[in-house]
Amino acid sequence: MRITRNLLFALLSIFIFTSELQSQSNKEQILAVRNASNQALKSYDNEKVLSYLTDDVLTTTGNGTLLSGKKALAEYIFEGGESKMYWVRDTKEIVVNEKRGLAWESGIWNGYDPEKGGHSIIKGNYSAMWTKESQGWKIKSQLFVSLDQ
Repeated sequence: MRITRNLLFALLSIFIFTSELQSQSNKEQILAVRNASNQALKSYDNEKVLSYLTDDVLTTTGNGTLLSGKKALAEYIFEGGESKMYWVRDTKEIVVNEKRGLAWESGIWNGYDPEKGGHSIIKGNYSAMWTKESQGWKIKSQLFVSLDQ
């Protein structure tokens, strides 16, 4: 009886540890994509930024404009012209649902204009819904809220 209880405890511990590792692995993958996205934004590589999104992505901009689909977001970005603005997302939380292949990310975003110095000129909060596809994690929905300036 004691051996069975110890064996059960050991198996349960391994299961819990393995589950935690898988969650951390997915969180690390999402953070890696987020960091790559931030680098692409800083480099003004809009095509690369768009590659991290699903084709049917929903985006609510900081001023409340709702854009449906990657194509609509691309048009919105390119309508901005030669803007020197770029945005950096600073992740504060990621929650992963392993069974559904979904994740929730939230944090703070900052907008920079290098021509106006190194400090952000606008900022706010954001959240993103991620989905795990065969190519890895992609953003399915994102909401930005301007809270400063």
